[in-house]
Amino acid sequence: MDIGHNIQRLRRNTNMTQDQVIAQLQLMGIEISKSTYAKLETNRMNIKVSELIELSKIFDADIAEFFFGLL
Repeated sequence: MDIGHNIQRLRRNTNMTQDQVIAQLQLMGIEISKSTYAKLETNRMNIKVSELIELSKIFDADIAEFFFGLL
């Protein structure tokens, strides 16, 4: 497991599409494109703390859930 897969898992658990998550992030003031978000889910780009915090709000998840299985 890695952070990207955990982001993807949490998104799927909330039945959201990437486009829906991106729209929510943009409403929260996070400027992110679809290609950038896709890179987050595939670990080709590091996530910023501000993005992680907003994703935790969108997914109604504890920050620790993003790090599940990393130890």
